[in-house]
Amino acid sequence: MIRSTIFLVLLLTLYPIPIQIQATPSIPNILGNNLIDQTCKKTPYYDLCIQTLVSCPESFHTDLEGLAKITVGAIAHKASAALRRIETILAKKEHSKPAVREALNACASRYRAVVEQDVPETLMSLRTGNYKFASRGTNDAATEAMSCEEDFAAGESPLSDLNVAVHDVSVVAAAIVQAVIES
Repeated sequence: MIRSTIFLVLLLTLYPIPIQIQATPSIPNILGNNLIDQTCKKTPYYDLCIQTLVSCPESFHTDLEGLAKITVGAIAHKASAALRRIETILAKKEHSKPAVREALNACASRYRAVVEQDVPETLMSLRTGNYKFASRGTNDAATEAMSCEEDFAAGESPLSDLNVAVHDVSVVAAAIVQAVIES
């Protein structure tokens, strides 16, 4: 028994069996799509960029402009989540401090501008080839998110995680739009 086991190990060592590993549809091979990897390397938040693009199946079958549109869609998604949280907090009247309620209302206005103006205008600008205007829209979204955070006194923002999320994905989108401009 030991002799046959040793023989089998020796045989497999000398003549290894080739094993092919293939990516499944549920786990895409992002290294196979160099455009995503190369594009995300041009952004300040590589991991967030990869995560955002890989979560959208269309990103594997599009061009650089398409990747920009996908990240702009992510801005809309995260800004909408911030708006929903603001509305929930205001409806529950959790924050009775007038300064906090005032900041929440200001943030709601900022995020409405992102969702209703910045994102649609940015997408239209990408469709029409007005990339500099698209760049301005993504940068505006990043600015609005950080302005929202600054509306609160230190440590009082119930939106910090979403403000950072909107800011960071906006910066990623801006970097991808810049890559479109440079291409």
